[in-house]
Amino acid sequence: MAIKFVLNGQPVSVDLPGDTPLLWVLREGIGLTGTKFGCGVAACGACTIHLAGEPVRSCQTLLDDVAGQSVTTIEGVSGQAAQAVQAAWRELDVVQCGYCQSGQIMSAVGLLSTTPRPTDAEIDDKMGGNVCRCATYPRIRAAIHRAADMMEG
Repeated sequence: MAIKFVLNGQPVSVDLPGDTPLLWVLREGIGLTGTKFGCGVAACGACTIHLAGEPVRSCQTLLDDVAGQSVTTIEGVSGQAAQAVQAAWRELDVVQCGYCQSGQIMSAVGLLSTTPRPTDAEIDDKMGGNVCRCATYPRIRAAIHRAADMMEG
């Protein structure tokens, strides 16, 4: 039976087993490869997407879980926080290898959408589940602060 949900603002219908991880639905079933596979156990954050506006790990979110819901991937993220985060990421040259960055950006957008002026402790708390093998954490934190400034001004 096809499962229907809204993906990046567009209705979709997917005819895959309901216990398929959303990560594989997005990457293999739909062809959106911006969401990355990192660990498969929701520990690294590379697969972060937004489900009903909240950052979640798509490797542990099942297709059944998104029925009737709104899903946003890195390809479709938009709005003031998304624009500010993307601009700050470019301005501060955050990316090194880049593999984790779609998940980092999705988590940062989620943070700034609910906490427009986060402290270092709030950033560390909300971003702590996103692993960067290149250790760009200081640049990520600086970019989140820069994005918050951009959103204010």
